[in-house]
Amino acid sequence: MDIGISKKDREKIADGLSHLLADSFTLYLKTHNFHWNVTGPMFNTLHVMFMDQYTELWNALDLIAERIRALGVAAPGTYREFAQLTVIKESEGKVSAEDMIRQLVAGQEAVTKTARSIFPLVDKAGDEPTADLLTQRMQIHEKNAWMLRSLLES
Repeated sequence: MDIGISKKDREKIADGLSHLLADSFTLYLKTHNFHWNVTGPMFNTLHVMFMDQYTELWNALDLIAERIRALGVAAPGTYREFAQLTVIKESEGKVSAEDMIRQLVAGQEAVTKTARSIFPLVDKAGDEPTADLLTQRMQIHEKNAWMLRSLLES
């Protein structure tokens, strides 16, 4: 494979993207879970917002995994692999709507930090396609975190 990025750099970048994929999948699953189980006076607002966010996350999973593959590395794809790679914790038991929002803010911020942490490798390697992907992902997650955070203000 000769795309102008060394094998070592491609593997390091793919490893970072694997963490991003795991964080994104875990956040997707958590958001979908909350969409199904939200209750209370903000039900409709949150139900729709969560659906918009999990749908966007679902579509992003393919983009991230395909970038890993384009770098010549196998993408993780099992719950076990994702659980080992993610920094996002699963929620357990009944969660209030407000706690759902707080957990999703933390999840959106975590994905943003994971994406940002890959940039030094990407810049060093001159990997513009991955830089573009990361920039787009950070914009979306920062906006989602802001929108969720705004629901917690009184």
